[in-house]
Amino acid sequence: MKLAIATPVVTNVAGAPLTWERDASIEEIGRVAETADRLGYHHLTCSEHIGIPATEAGRRGSRYWDPLATLGYVSARTKQIRLATMTLVLGYHHPLAIVKRYGTLDHVSGGRVILGVGVGTLKEEFDLLGAPFDDRGDRADDALRALRAALASNEPVYAGKYYSFGGLIVDPCALQERMPIWIGGRTRRSLRRAVTLAEGWCPFGISLDTAAEWLAARELPPGFEVVLPADHLLDPVKEPEATKETLAAMAAAGTTTVSARFVHHSLEHYLEQVHALAELNPT
Repeated sequence: MKLAIATPVVTNVAGAPLTWERDASIEEIGRVAETADRLGYHHLTCSEHIGIPATEAGRRGSRYWDPLATLGYVSARTKQIRLATMTLVLGYHHPLAIVKRYGTLDHVSGGRVILGVGVGTLKEEFDLLGAPFDDRGDRADDALRALRAALASNEPVYAGKYYSFGGLIVDPCALQERMPIWIGGRTRRSLRRAVTLAEGWCPFGISLDTAAEWLAARELPPGFEVVLPADHLLDPVKEPEATKETLAAMAAAGTTTVSARFVHHSLEHYLEQVHALAELNPT
């Protein structure tokens, strides 16, 4: 399996209380990125929300750094680690706006962008942005087809149910001939959408056993990425054997890339955990 990190500081996942990250800056993010890059981690992440309803902050977290600005900075501090939006909400953006912004980032980073996207579930946020909510799944499917048509072309042409364009120039588009698109979510439908319209699945909020069950019921395309977190925070420094067991269970469940979240109490402790996991990974 490949290793990746769910980047600290940029979010407080599931409302987890912030410790050292509360007052951390882009410099700390840069140090984490440089360390993971040097150790051969596959990717790091940055998610997206514009405004979280105060009533949801305890369940979803309230901190979300902007992925385009954050990953643009990180790309200048790193050489090979890939930069994953985990995830952009498709309904918040026109597909060509995504192509322009993240196509530019693809050039800035030398072709290292992974476009992690999702349908979205926060109606209040859709309403804030004036985005349609009730048909968001159908719109997302059309947006995915539009993205695939447009990401690699400076003169994209597409005609779909919700999005149609042609006769214009989008320069730059993506540097990669086929930028990977991964689908987030926490439903069987998100996996179906990923298998049919994308190159990978990066779910959240489901157990490893549930993911394994869903994956076993489907035939996955060659090279399809399954990016899963462990069911608990990893502590490879203090519990190396337990961490090895967790990695083995994740591999058996069909994980191709581990999205690592660690027990950590300081920046230095976090970096120590990044080192320790890299040493334990069997590949």
